[in-house]
Amino acid sequence: MRIKVVAALLAISAGVALAAPLSVQVRNGKVRATPSQLGSVVATVDYGAVVQAGTLQNGWYPVTLADGKTGWLHESALSKKAVTMRAGTGDAATGVSSDEVALAGKGFNEQVEAKVRADGKLDYTWVDKMSRFEVPADQIALFRAQGNLPGGAR
Repeated sequence: MRIKVVAALLAISAGVALAAPLSVQVRNGKVRATPSQLGSVVATVDYGAVVQAGTLQNGWYPVTLADGKTGWLHESALSKKAVTMRAGTGDAATGVSSDEVALAGKGFNEQVEAKVRADGKLDYTWVDKMSRFEVPADQIALFRAQGNLPGGAR
């Protein structure tokens, strides 16, 4: 009996050890039933939410949400860094990633965008519209199939 209890506790602790907290780094992360862009959406998680993620499998993490729902999130939607949103007047943290340095080196940041918008020289209407586009899964599947892209047959 003791051996069964110890084995059960070890199994539970191993499962917990494999799960790691990751932060959602996209506006709305779609948690899917299967590890595929064509999988049905079982939940949506917002920017900054923390999920418990298992082992990465072909670009997808199995995740458990705070409400207990489970599914799959693509690795591009998650960050190992804590993502937090805070209002206030204090200075922002000064640590940056190499990607952020590369983007800043290109000279386009929020302040530059705000100035360009204020100058009225560029029309951002379509850029703003594109950020809200949603493509149905059946259209994605058709696009993949017609282009002979991976996953086109699914």
